[in-house]
Amino acid sequence: MPDRRLCGNFHSGHAFDSFLGTQREGLCLVGRRNMVKAGMAGIAGLTLPQLLRARSESAWAGDAMPSRRSVILLWMTGGPSHIDTWDMKPQRPLMNRGPFSPISTAIPGESICEHLPKQAAMLDKFTLLRSVDCRKSNHEPNKVMQTGHREAAPRANSNGERYPAIGSIIAKYRGGNEPGVPPYVAFQKSRSHVAYAGDLGQQYNPFMANQAATLPVYDLVGKNTGKVSSSPMFRLPRNLDFDRINHRVGLLRQLDQMRRELDVSGNMDAMDTYQQQAVDMLTGGRVQKAFDVSSEPQGVRDLYGPHLWCQQALLARRLVEQGVSFVTIDLSYHTGSGTWDNHGDNIPPYGGISKGLKPLLPLFDHLITTLVCDLEQRGLLDEVLVVAMGEFGRTPLMGTQGSTDGRNHWPQVMSMCLAGGGMRHGQVIGATEKDGGQIKHRPVTPGDLAATIYHHMGIRRQQTYLDHRGRPVFAVQENGEPIKELI
Repeated sequence: MPDRRLCGNFHSGHAFDSFLGTQREGLCLVGRRNMVKAGMAGIAGLTLPQLLRARSESAWAGDAMPSRRSVILLWMTGGPSHIDTWDMKPQRPLMNRGPFSPISTAIPGESICEHLPKQAAMLDKFTLLRSVDCRKSNHEPNKVMQTGHREAAPRANSNGERYPAIGSIIAKYRGGNEPGVPPYVAFQKSRSHVAYAGDLGQQYNPFMANQAATLPVYDLVGKNTGKVSSSPMFRLPRNLDFDRINHRVGLLRQLDQMRRELDVSGNMDAMDTYQQQAVDMLTGGRVQKAFDVSSEPQGVRDLYGPHLWCQQALLARRLVEQGVSFVTIDLSYHTGSGTWDNHGDNIPPYGGISKGLKPLLPLFDHLITTLVCDLEQRGLLDEVLVVAMGEFGRTPLMGTQGSTDGRNHWPQVMSMCLAGGGMRHGQVIGATEKDGGQIKHRPVTPGDLAATIYHHMGIRRQQTYLDHRGRPVFAVQENGEPIKELI
């Protein structure tokens, strides 16, 4: 069972938060209305019934939304070493270049790590960004790269948590691709690993996929325990069936009639719609179907393999098929700074380059190439943008915290990769200096990355939201621009 304390707005098991079942409101002080609303709470563990309000808001604003677009973020929690993965420096001394060797790729003249052979063979379907300027990015909590805001760093800025995740912006200003489907979904190992909605409000926090799926359980160092997680989210309490749920929604509408007659703004009618959509998530079957990996053909399940992260990748593909707009997979075994935080072989559970990073790379190689190939075979790759990155890069020289084979945090530059989304791939963008320590040319900022994702999703770069003081804030910061080489 996942720790409910990590699950954001799943407080005390209540589901339909906006029903405010324990609060007195309007002309009703105490009565059947509050009893009904309290009875509705907890029936499904869903996030909020307003999940799809974004579609109506966007239509009102006159924004045209491209259909079926989505994003899958493979979050390499802890910060993978760019020098030991996608930006190798084979001519440098060992303490700089590291223990791995480069191999040639499908992009002529470009090489990547020998432990990523599958990606090397199909690198023409990817874009490598080797000059990502990740200054101010940190982890626990991981915010800067997941929000596109440099100031979204709670360790350095007391207001850092207020900046909304890119996924939350998409949830608010685009919504899901189908009625009754949550726009923003996350598989998270720790609350500190995934960015939430901040000033947008809790209704735009990610839907917690951990509570909806049956998955293998791994311990903090990546060992399969042989157990599987339960999926309590869609289980109804005893003596409560779908007919009773719909009956209670009907009763709630009747009790709202007096307030509706007094309401000239139309808010009550709109709220009826959002409430019904929340119930549809429970009763309609679309979300449940996406999480039921047992319905996937055995051949496809075997293709992904039984590993936890690979099963989550398969579920991510199923989720975007069913209409989810943004899925984050927290690629970490432990709840600390992240499995990719490879400080040294003498520092468990992180490990260094040889014992920590090396076992992760073939697994990641299989995961990302299987996901991209599966999306392509299903005709989805042009609609789904796959992004793989962490918080920052690693130091040019190995040796940190008493270890000779680990690397420390390095927010001056990092590498990342993208695939799909109908973009121009088969290229490498940017470069670092000869030791991999600084950007040589074509810096890409967090704002540029956010602008690129929003461009893919049909969200205007000038989009603003209101902060906690009611002031407008641009969703894209630092004059961020979509990466022109991609679009």
